[in-house]
Amino acid sequence: MRVRPFPVVVATLVVALSTLSGCAGGSESPKSASGSESAGASPSAKPLAAEVSPADGAKAVPVDTAVTVTATSGEFTTVKVAKPDGHTVPGSLSEDKKKWTANELLDPALRYTVTAIGETGKVTSSFTTRALSLKEQTFATIVPADGTEVGIGMPVAVHFDVPVKDHASFEKRMHVTSKPAQTGSWNWLSDTEVRYRPQKYWKPGTTIKVDLDINGASAGGGVYGQHSRSATYKVGDAHIFRVNARTHRMKVISNGKVLRMIPVTTGKPGFTTRSGIKVISEKHRVKEMRSETIGISDQGSSDYYSLDDVEYAMRVTNSGEFIHAAPWSTGSQGYANVSHGCTGISTANAAWLYGLARVGDIVETVGTDRKMEWDNGFGDWNLSWEEYQKGSAL
Repeated sequence: MRVRPFPVVVATLVVALSTLSGCAGGSESPKSASGSESAGASPSAKPLAAEVSPADGAKAVPVDTAVTVTATSGEFTTVKVAKPDGHTVPGSLSEDKKKWTANELLDPALRYTVTAIGETGKVTSSFTTRALSLKEQTFATIVPADGTEVGIGMPVAVHFDVPVKDHASFEKRMHVTSKPAQTGSWNWLSDTEVRYRPQKYWKPGTTIKVDLDINGASAGGGVYGQHSRSATYKVGDAHIFRVNARTHRMKVISNGKVLRMIPVTTGKPGFTTRSGIKVISEKHRVKEMRSETIGISDQGSSDYYSLDDVEYAMRVTNSGEFIHAAPWSTGSQGYANVSHGCTGISTANAAWLYGLARVGDIVETVGTDRKMEWDNGFGDWNLSWEEYQKGSAL
């Protein structure tokens, strides 16, 4: 313990209090420039003493530890928990100024320095956190990216590079807020992906903020969150593209107004287009398409195809359904279904639609007996609200 010299009586009191309370670090009484005690401190005030958790000198401290500093004598004016680079851990001081609690967890393999200051002294302490390998940390990627403008059907998707076993622990630290406020729920597809959607389509103009306060949080199985993440994005106009495979038409609706009726062709027998609610997940000005992606690898097959330059391609399922320009089938568009499952339209219509559409726009397909799977792309809307909520861990 490092103690600045005091008058004999005060020094004795500091030692006694330190021994009884088990305080961490040193206690110093602030001085003015002339060396006398600070004018703000009463001559009879008790020297500052505190208990710090983790204890001074502690090593291999778990990263999911919340630092606390509790005054056993005196009270705090400021408390800082600093990393080697000078960045500090945010925290809250109690109303009586006797307890400080960290609002964030810790980073691995770092030495933290605690400095608690009061009118009657200073307490210092330090500890070191446990080192973690990359296999012991999971990094989150948020889709869509920060700053993106999205359609009314866009769910929040979070991907983890190392599996999260304790879904509930993480979900408690994952927050989505929207303005205007809209009810929503998380749904775990797997240990490496979780999504969030509102009860109904997002309202146009909504601002969505995603906060993943997961740094240091236990993911179960000895794995911890690596870095907290956040993203903010805005919802654009309400676009709904309604495809009818029986009438071979697409109705393009924006904010409740029909903008255009587009002739289409959808999947032929054996390659039936799925009926249900889909969401545009990707946009490609030019897209390479190969039949191998849908299971056709025999180049001698009449269904084999290899296309390098499909224009205005908008993905709606992970399994390979797109809306795209199909100049080779314009004679069938509006009359027959001749595709391998995609929704084909003329190049002119595709260029116009591509310019209007954004990731997150809704594509509602009807007229076939093949049902859209809810986890095939962003098919979250094919679950009822009650079913979707069951996917939450809380």
